[in-house]
Parts: sequence; structure tokens; C-alpha cells
Amino acid sequence: MPDLQAESRGEVKEASHRAEMVLSRLREIPGGVQLLRAVAGREDAELIGGATRDLLLARTPKELDVVVESGAEQLAHELGPALAADAGADSDAGVQLGAHERFETAFVTWHGGRIDLATRRAESYPAPGSLPDVRAGSLEDDLQRRDFTVNAIAVGLGGAGRGRLRAAPHALEDLKAGRLRVLHERSFVDDPTRLLRLARYRARLGFEPEEGTARLAADALREGALGSVSPARIGAELRLALREDDAVASLAALEELGVLSALDPPLGFSVQLARGALAALPPDGRGDVLLLASLLVSLDAGLGDEREAAVMAFLDRLEFTASDRDRATRAALRAPALVALLAAARSPSQLRKSVRGDPVEAIALAAAMDEMDPPARAAPAARRWLEELRHVRLQITGDDLLSAGVAPGPEVGRLLEAVLDMRLDGKLPDAPEAQLQAALEEGA
Repeated sequence: MPDLQAESRGEVKEASHRAEMVLSRLREIPGGVQLLRAVAGREDAELIGGATRDLLLARTPKELDVVVESGAEQLAHELGPALAADAGADSDAGVQLGAHERFETAFVTWHGGRIDLATRRAESYPAPGSLPDVRAGSLEDDLQRRDFTVNAIAVGLGGAGRGRLRAAPHALEDLKAGRLRVLHERSFVDDPTRLLRLARYRARLGFEPEEGTARLAADALREGALGSVSPARIGAELRLALREDDAVASLAALEELGVLSALDPPLGFSVQLARGALAALPPDGRGDVLLLASLLVSLDAGLGDEREAAVMAFLDRLEFTASDRDRATRAALRAPALVALLAAARSPSQLRKSVRGDPVEAIALAAAMDEMDPPARAAPAARRWLEELRHVRLQITGDDLLSAGVAPGPEVGRLLEAVLDMRLDGKLPDAPEAQLQAALEEGA
């Protein structure tokens, strides 16, 4: 017969070891030491959520999540000066504080990281997809409101509770096994944005959905759960996926789980297209904008102006910034046309004219599109433009032309354009005298 008391003692010892491991690793994280000092005398402060999960996995958390019984905003105000002081008198820590009164949460951000602070609470959902109604809750309530069991692990940070580990049922075994499990059957119905988080965590952590969770996710998608959520909240989750360290894997997980095809309008995703475009994107390009554009090319929204209006309206509903909306839309709509234009360019100057005004994301996406359909004549031209030709500059300016007697007006710009074409086509050396002479001869 098994010795249940011995097993219990072993579990307690293992939990204590894990908690101490979390506290030890926390001291190595930016803001960790300051946090431990600030809550040293508090009985109620616990590290929870993704921060605890990542430290148990020996990963670096993106932020530190802390829950307290009360006084989250006050704790934020205590942490701010501590973080600034430890940055040194000659350093700008960039400390910023904020709070959300409805949810009794607060945050501290600084150049080194972010700490999110929340009051222990219980949540209930008045309708599927709505924001939750919040009320004061117990330790158990606060664990049970989490999205997945692996995020429902807490470690005490101060007072007599320091080093105490609490976890929802299955949490530790799921963490060890690499499983993603919801805490109750209505999880995806109450908050369908968890469907997008399921894909993100699957890609980031390499975890797989537990069988019951996979079934609940499929049921929720089939029954149109995403339609109950505001587009703004879906957009916020999509932006997080686009900014993951391996955003391609996150988007691929969203595609595989059926989330992208369940959006309105539905989207598709090609891993080959995305990775090819990222490989062509120069360092000054925006990877998240490029990947967003790769999603938008799949959108079935008509042609011409009608298509552009539909794409921009879609991104507006998702509350992308105007600059990101415009850049991603331009890339998605121009890339298919650029394939033919790039392939047809017979000289560097023609190449410049074919891509004038286009963002680098559009050109990189066009290169990837071309490489998916051999013999890929446009891709080499796109890469040459992105890597070399777009950096060619003249040694003369409009002021040089004016000083040489050229009359002010549009002719100055035309001459500079003509000389740049000659320079790109190898007809002029990289010397100001030769370039000025060429401009004057062009204008004669």
C-alpha cells in the first residue's frame, strides 16, 4: 500500500524547491530585486501568470505579473522611484506608471522592462465575448480566472508567505508535460480571445493543447465564438502575435487551429511566403507590417479602389494605427503588381522607377511571391534594389545646380533625377565634378 503521507511530504518538498528556484531566477530579471524589496514585508504579494511559468521553465519573462490583496496602484508608486534610483543619477530610467480603475490593476514600465500589478479578483462574464464583471476575490478565485493552467501558478514574494507555491489543478503536471489546458469548459466562450492566445503560447512555448482543450477550441470556432468579441480586442491579440519572437510560428498556429479562417473576413497564411519575405526584408523594414501584409494578400475583397477601401476598413476595425494600416495595405496591394514590374526592368534606373514610392515591405513581399513561382525573374532585381541600389546617392545637390546657374524651379529636380539614373546605370563615376557636368549638359 502506498505511503500517502510520504507522497504528500515529497510533493511539498518539490513545491518548495520550485518556489525557491523562481525567487532565485527572479533576482536575475530586470526589476526583480526592486520588486522583492518593495514587497518584503507584505503577506499578500505573489508572482503569477506568465512570469512564474517562464521562470519555472528557465525562460526570461516578457514582463513580471504580480497579484496583491489590495493596493496595486500604491505598490506601483513605490516601485517607480525604486527603479529610477537603481538606474543611477546619470541614467534616465524612463519610468512610467499607469492604472486601470475598473479592473484594479496598475503597471510600471521603464527602459528595462515592465511590472503588471493586479488586485486579487473573481470574474464573471455577463455575456459571451464581453469584458468580465470584476469583484474582490480569494486566492483560489484569482487562480481560477486564468486562461490556461500553466498560467495559474503563484509564488509568494514576501512575509510569511514567501516561497509558498500555489497552483490550479493539473498546472504543474501540464507545465512539465508541455500541455495547454483551459480551467473550465466555457473558457473559450466567455473569452474567445483565448483562442488566439492558445495559438501564441503553442508557438512560443512549443506546448500542445490538451485533448479536451483542443475539442473546446474547435467547438468554439465552429459555433462562431469570435463573432462575439469586439474587433478591437481581436486586433490587440493579432498585434501580439505579429510581435512574437517567432511571429511566423504564431501565425502558422493561428492558421492551423482555424482562427484565421474564422475571422470576418477570413484570412489565410503561407509560411513559405512569410519566411521568404522576411529573408528579403532589409534591417530598416518592419517585420510585423510585412507579416500583416502577407495575411492581407489572402483577403478576398474585390479589385482596385474597392479592395483598398475594404482592406483599410478591416484594419481600422482592428484598430491598427493609421501609419501601420497604410503601410501594410500599400505592401499587400502593390506586391503582386511589383512582380511583373521588377521582372520587366532592364536597367537599374528602370528598376528605380518601378518601385518608386513603395515601402520596402512591398518589395520584399514581391520577391517572395516571385520565388514561389519559378523561374523567379523579379526576385533578384528586388533583392538588388533592397540590398544595394536604393542606397546609391549623388555627390551633388540642388544647391550645387543653383550655384552653377540653373534657374530655380522643377528643372532642378528633373536634372538631379536624370543624373541619378545615369549614376545607377554606371554611366557616371561617384565624383561631384562629373555629376555636376552631366547635369549641366543634360539641361543645356
